[in-house]
Amino acid sequence: MTTALTNLLDMDPAQLVAYCGELGEKPFRAKQLQRWIHQFGVGDFDQMTDLAKSLRDKLKTRAEVRAPAIISDHTSTDGTRKWLVDVGQGNAVEAVFIPEENRGTLCVSTQAGCAVNCRFCSTGKQGFNRNLSVAEIIGQLWMAEFELRRTKGIEPGPKGERQITNVVMMGMGEPLLNFEPTVTALRLMLDDNAYGLSRRRVTLSTSGVVPMIDRLSQECPVALAVSLHASNDALRDSLIPLNRKHPLRELMAACKRYLEFAPRDFITFEYCMLDGVNDSDVNARELIELVTQGETAISCKFNLIPFNPFPESGLKRSHNPRIKAFAQILMDAGIVTTIRKTRGDDIDAACGQLAGEVKDRTRVQERMQKMAEYQEKFGRDFGRIVEISG
Repeated sequence: MTTALTNLLDMDPAQLVAYCGELGEKPFRAKQLQRWIHQFGVGDFDQMTDLAKSLRDKLKTRAEVRAPAIISDHTSTDGTRKWLVDVGQGNAVEAVFIPEENRGTLCVSTQAGCAVNCRFCSTGKQGFNRNLSVAEIIGQLWMAEFELRRTKGIEPGPKGERQITNVVMMGMGEPLLNFEPTVTALRLMLDDNAYGLSRRRVTLSTSGVVPMIDRLSQECPVALAVSLHASNDALRDSLIPLNRKHPLRELMAACKRYLEFAPRDFITFEYCMLDGVNDSDVNARELIELVTQGETAISCKFNLIPFNPFPESGLKRSHNPRIKAFAQILMDAGIVTTIRKTRGDDIDAACGQLAGEVKDRTRVQERMQKMAEYQEKFGRDFGRIVEISG
């Protein structure tokens, strides 16, 4: 019977020290190992030449360095690069690299599918299968950094120019619903013997899992982005079902608590611009009141995201003049506001387009089809809460 190999990509720095201790090795060996794996992209223990041969021999029979295998690799006309990677059991997730003049950002997935099921996100419409492991999360960064270097002929190691300077956990899945593996991956991203990224350059995006926002502030506070997308609870309930559990007042309070520990002095609120749904002047003024008045007031910036349509959503992108007018109302109130440039939409790599391949355990598509049939039979308001005046 063969013993399963331990994947060293699954271990944060402390865990790797403990693992080396189990092998009878001193803690400095863990740092050497970590540098070979995460700074040089080496998965072959024989190439780790400053490790004792006895240690290399032990590792060859007990351990491995295995990132998810690449299924496809596409580059957009604007330079955006998207990988589809195999995470087993019929599931695949996507990672996207967005090059800019002074930085390179990798968008990382944390789950195969997503259970939050936001109306405007194609990932949620595929349903949910499982959480990704540490190796499957950090493996996206490991794979992407060294694939990019190979493509450009840049040597591995600290002497070679780093290709990924920023990481955003904005790919498939809700990171805070896969908390422990996500935080372990974050620790590796920040560690000087691995990727050495600044906390300010690593951003976690959440739809608003309030208890886990508090926990993240204590365990590994990085820059925080919150998928807001609505200016009041009724609207947010209809777009992000999680809001019914953690409404805006709770969410804003959690964001204010987070700022005490955050590496930046503001929270980024992401706001997907949906034509005729959340893009009116009234919505903009409600947002201003939400973030500047009373107990929900908070230091923040807004990132307005043009919606990337997909058939199942039934939603449309706000027109550019409307997006600019909306942004101007916020800016006139003194709120820093940016409009996200759409990147990689020709390879379905833009925000909200990541879909991958998910063996859905939640049967969301089947349930959506049933609901559509019932609404056709009983009227479009079937299954919705409607107000009856009178």
